[in-house]
Parts: sequence; structure tokens; C-alpha cells
Amino acid sequence: MTSHHHSARVVLLTGPSGSGKSSLAARTGLPVLNLDDFYKEGDDPTLPALPDGSGTDWDSPLSWDAEAAVTAIEELCRTGRTAVPVYDIATSARIGEGALGIGHAPLFIAEGIFGADVVDRCRERGLLADALCLRGRPSTTFRRRLLRDLRENRKSVRVLLRRGWRLMRSERGIVARQAALGARPCGKDQAYSRITALATSGRVPAKPGQAVRA
Repeated sequence: MTSHHHSARVVLLTGPSGSGKSSLAARTGLPVLNLDDFYKEGDDPTLPALPDGSGTDWDSPLSWDAEAAVTAIEELCRTGRTAVPVYDIATSARIGEGALGIGHAPLFIAEGIFGADVVDRCRERGLLADALCLRGRPSTTFRRRLLRDLRENRKSVRVLLRRGWRLMRSERGIVARQAALGARPCGKDQAYSRITALATSGRVPAKPGQAVRA
């Protein structure tokens, strides 16, 4: 068990689906908690429906277990280790559980489309280092998201296209909502600069290691 005297803070990295959160998080070299692993399962009765009734609204924060995500963030900050679910988006199900550790790093990233929804809770608990929302061209985000989702076979092509068009039309509103929740809108380069400034301010080792599931 990692020492309970560990002390770390989190950078919440959010933004529309396909905005480049995962690639940016990996680029920093910091430990990363994937917040999308805290989606609810497909048979959860509390899942929200799309307005037209055609299925589940997976882009609603109500499809996500915010409390479990905050608990994991707090455990990483306090102890350096936590249990995380392994979520399969294609089947909308948790397929296992892993252990995530951040070693002795005093800074890590928690990235996902609902990161802004826990800004206040992380700040109130003294866990927050920064909260950033990636923004860019909606058309670029659309292409990046579609290519990723097709490559990973996340859902049927019909579902991916329908969702993609809906998200492209609402992208600016998504960014505005996340900003209102406390995440600073910025491009990838600006976000990278802010994160690396935190990482080199003396709170993070010169060569931070990646967190790994065990």
C-alpha cells in the first residue's frame, strides 16, 4: 500500500469528444487517469435518453459516475494509488478493474469530456492544480473523432455519424458550458504550456513516469 502521506494535485483536462485530450495528456509524460472509464453501464436505469428517444445520451454528464471519479482522484492525490474500472465503450460495460498508481509524482492529469463537472468538488477538497478545456475548429474535431471511433470500432457507422454531426453543431456550446463550470478554454499548445509550467515549477520530478495499470 502506498503511503497515506502522499500529496499530489490534479490537472483536469476536458473538452469536446475528439478534441485531442488523450494525445495531449500522453505528450506531457505525466501520470494519466482516464475519466471515461467511469461511464455508467448500458443497463443502468439512471442513464439519460436522447431527446428523440433513439438511444442513450452518452454525451450527458448524467451518463457518468462523477462521485466515483472524484473518489479515484482523491485517492490518487492522498495515497498515490487507486482502483479504476476498465470500461469498454463498444459494449457500454465495465469489463474489469485495474490498479492505477502515480508513483511519487505530485501532479497528474485526469482527462475526459466530463472533467469540468468535477472542478468545484476537486477545488473544495484541495485537489485541483488547474482545469483546462481544449477548443478548436468543430470540423477538425469532427474528423478526428470519427476516425478514432471508426478505428476503435466504438459503435456502428450510423451511430457514429449521427452523433458526430450533433456534436459538431453543438461544439461551441459544449466549450461554453465547460468554461462556465471552471475550465479554462485554450488550444492544445497553450494547454501544454500551462501543464509543463506546473510540472517544472518544482512540484513534479524532472522525468515523471507514466502511471500504469496492474
